[in-house]
Amino acid sequence: MRFIITTILLTMLLGCSHTSKMSSQPAANFLGNFEDDYGIQYKITPKQFIQEPRITYNIIEWNTKEQYIITQNAADNPSEANLFTRIDYVELKSMESFTWCFCYTTYNAASAKIAKATAAADKTNPKKGCGGYPFSRMKKMN
Repeated sequence: MRFIITTILLTMLLGCSHTSKMSSQPAANFLGNFEDDYGIQYKITPKQFIQEPRITYNIIEWNTKEQYIITQNAADNPSEANLFTRIDYVELKSMESFTWCFCYTTYNAASAKIAKATAAADKTNPKKGCGGYPFSRMKKMN
């Protein structure tokens, strides 16, 4: 009996220690190849947010409830290498081919914890809610 209880407890503890750092999976409409309204291209997967041609953000957490992503900047990024970024996003309605928009709320935080604690961009005002600037609107590329 003791062996069974010990086995169950160890299984529970080991199961908890191997949980994913991502809080939830993104909706499919946020994944794929995109172009923003400035002509910049992106590739977004559950694990990476890539701003072409050579800026990579490795995703630590998708928070679909509060609509943000926490990332660690890739070591070979041209600036802010290995630092942390918070990307706030909003789904768009009735915006022609643009289906969502985003803001680099912070891109040079010293830790994921600091990036996560950064005040969210103003998602109610995508025209000026990104530090006084507009969010970048995204449209799916074929």
